[in-house]
Amino acid sequence: MNRKMKLPFAVSVILVVIGILVLYSINQQWNGNAIAVNNPVINKVKSDKKSLDLKSIIHETEKSVVQIEGQSEKSTVTGSGFLYNNKGDIITNAHVVNDADAIYVKTANAHTYPAAVIGVGKEIDIAVVRVPQLAGQNPLSIAEESNVEIGDEVIALGSPHGFQNTVTLGIISGMARNFTVDGFAYNNVYQISAQITHGNSGGPLINRENGKVVGINSVGTEDGTIGFSIPMNQVIDKVTKWSKKAVNSQLDFANADDIISDSAPSDLKKNAEYLADYFFESITIRDYVTAYSLLGSKMQSSSSYSDFRNKYIHIIDLDYSLKSKVTEDNHVKITADVTVETKPDDKHKPKEKKRKYVLTVGSENNQLKLLNISKTTK
Repeated sequence: MNRKMKLPFAVSVILVVIGILVLYSINQQWNGNAIAVNNPVINKVKSDKKSLDLKSIIHETEKSVVQIEGQSEKSTVTGSGFLYNNKGDIITNAHVVNDADAIYVKTANAHTYPAAVIGVGKEIDIAVVRVPQLAGQNPLSIAEESNVEIGDEVIALGSPHGFQNTVTLGIISGMARNFTVDGFAYNNVYQISAQITHGNSGGPLINRENGKVVGINSVGTEDGTIGFSIPMNQVIDKVTKWSKKAVNSQLDFANADDIISDSAPSDLKKNAEYLADYFFESITIRDYVTAYSLLGSKMQSSSSYSDFRNKYIHIIDLDYSLKSKVTEDNHVKITADVTVETKPDDKHKPKEKKRKYVLTVGSENNQLKLLNISKTTK
């Protein structure tokens, strides 16, 4: 290599070495210094550990809570229950269905189905009935581990005195209570301050914080001030065993033809009002899927879900009162005076409007449905 070539080559090597040193120095600075971000739009994401909204817990739970009627020649026993799995299996109390010749289950949307017992306890007051028509429906989330403590807030749901989906609030006020009632042994059960009375039996006890079922409401004092609930972890294995063994073709279901045909006008009116109430409740909670499912087939065929949703999506709150009468064609006309609060837009503040809805409720395929809804603005 001649001298003329040595000089450029040496310069190139020096430049490469300098470049490497500079890059190394910059890298060390980046790793050692924090980068300041002054953009106020960027915020650190924090996890929200707040409890679930009470109204949402109640509404979502109600969908899976049922009223149970155990009918015999001597009497009819009314109780409650809740969906345990996607087979249509419902947990309730043994004393609700023990002496029944026929069992019927009424769901939150006022549908009634025949049920069959797939398991019943002899010493523990627990039973499971199956309704095939409810297979595939969303069950309640079960807390299989017992982590309940005194003072925990709870929600009790059921159908006391036939008033479907009644809610009472309270706390776990005692633990490990032991006693016997009518031959059933209640061992290590929860004592709760939420009111439990006739018709609540078999309903779920919900943990206020996470919305999971922690117990089965079973017994209450005569004055209704104290209730007792069987912990889920005591019965979950037995319930699961019954469910796995049951075969629908071997079960004894009541006659479905007796469900609607024998309904008295007073019962029809009460059930229709309940359906209308559930419709408005679903609109208030913005559960448009449930509200749409209450419509009859003609209404659904004339209005898509999207169109239906757009009719009510601007509503942020409503109050209403209902008046009803049974018509000659065995339908129920319900007049609802409604005060609606609508969502604000860029130009307007929230507004309250007075509206009148007329709902027609009738039987479709042996189930009550909203056959027509008309609206006027006062």
